[in-house]
Amino acid sequence: MNDIAEQAELGGLDFYTYPPVGGEDWGYAFATAQVRAIETQMLSRAVLLDMANAQNFEDAADLLTASEYALPQGSRNFTEVENILKLRRSAVRKLFADLMIDEPIAELFRARDDFANMRLAIRRTLTEKPLGTDYSDDGNVAAEQFEQVFEQENYSLLPDYMQQAVGRAVLAYYQKKDIRQIDYAIDSVQAEYNLQKARQLESVFLLGLFRTRIDLTNIRTMLRLKFAESDQRSVFLSGGYIEQQRLKHGLDIGYEAVGALFFATPYYEVVESGVNYFVSNKSFLKLEQQCEEHLTGFLRTTLQITAGPQPVIAYLLMKENEIRTVRLILTAKNSALETKLILDCLGE
Repeated sequence: MNDIAEQAELGGLDFYTYPPVGGEDWGYAFATAQVRAIETQMLSRAVLLDMANAQNFEDAADLLTASEYALPQGSRNFTEVENILKLRRSAVRKLFADLMIDEPIAELFRARDDFANMRLAIRRTLTEKPLGTDYSDDGNVAAEQFEQVFEQENYSLLPDYMQQAVGRAVLAYYQKKDIRQIDYAIDSVQAEYNLQKARQLESVFLLGLFRTRIDLTNIRTMLRLKFAESDQRSVFLSGGYIEQQRLKHGLDIGYEAVGALFFATPYYEVVESGVNYFVSNKSFLKLEQQCEEHLTGFLRTTLQITAGPQPVIAYLLMKENEIRTVRLILTAKNSALETKLILDCLGE
């Protein structure tokens, strides 16, 4: 392990709320200035809340008229919404790739779609469902090539990290014939891949980002296993800040004590709010919202960086989250869901 990554990783929980974001890189001065400018065009929280409180889908969509998410004139078709959101996501990913000087970082984030495609393909293959053609083309492996690999079962054409994911996921599934084991296995390979790349890139920021994500994933897993009264103890991801013994202990105590278990960690509010909402509503909705809010809070700490890849990465992830939020609100309005549920999703 290189010195920078080793210092960041061995430090453990030596921070109060968020891990450090690392230093400046003046090679990214132009890229940072560009994302700072376009960040001002992102939707405000007030607009999102107005959409959530709108009477119906049409009124919510009208609030986007002056934004990049505006529907075509006279159109109120939800299919149009999906098309616009996909275009916006593709556009922000292209901008990210254009601004990212370090190609290995761009490759690292494209790998997210490789793992998503892998998850879909393995599920379909093992459950003997048609493979289909709806794979993302934003990964390192083209969708067309990906589909061909799985149809021919010629996995040697895939990058090493994807071959590893196939092998581990298939083995995990057949051990218990449980479809959820596919997700656990792929999550594990993806977490290992992310940490390995962060160390190779000597990126304190990426290491903190991925270790935080591991913790949040493990917290979600802990509460879902607890709800299901599962006896599984070996599905937690390695490499986070939170020790696995704490997570396993959370499975054996009452819900009223789970929050206190995380009091000395950065995730107390995430767990406490998530558990309280679950006990009252039998829903993980608040937990998901709190996990997303915690991660966004970390991304916003990149404001202290004048120049570097950190603000560019943060913009990509926050913009993708904005796109997901717009989709969530409009989907909920289109399905006539209660406004309170939408507001709960937004943390109100």
